[in-house]
Amino acid sequence: MSAAPDKPVPEADVAGAAALRSDELARTIAAIAGDKLAQDMVALDVRELVGYTDFLLICTARNERQAKAIHDEVYGRLKREHERLPATVEGETEARWVLMDYLDCVFHVFVPELRERYRLEVLWGEAPQLEL
Repeated sequence: MSAAPDKPVPEADVAGAAALRSDELARTIAAIAGDKLAQDMVALDVRELVGYTDFLLICTARNERQAKAIHDEVYGRLKREHERLPATVEGETEARWVLMDYLDCVFHVFVPELRERYRLEVLWGEAPQLEL
């Protein structure tokens, strides 16, 4: 008779890879973006506020070139290492505000002037922050 596993077996996504929990996904994206020197990273836990995602992850890129590099690195590494692709990507061409929707986590990369203009942290001010 075999013993029961100590940890629950993670669910698999459609590609068969072990799925990341939504908080793990947010932290993974934050770590990848941090590798590309993203600044002012904030993860907002919106599970109690909306039904379309669990976390909003927001960061600042110094300029459009860096925003594109952050997007490319997050996209590539999540695809390679976790077999995850975003459901949608917006703003990639202009790279002033890039939105990557991973369903459980929506990742926003802003250049400084647009982050100041849209102030998502203020808009979602009642959401608790996830420690990164």
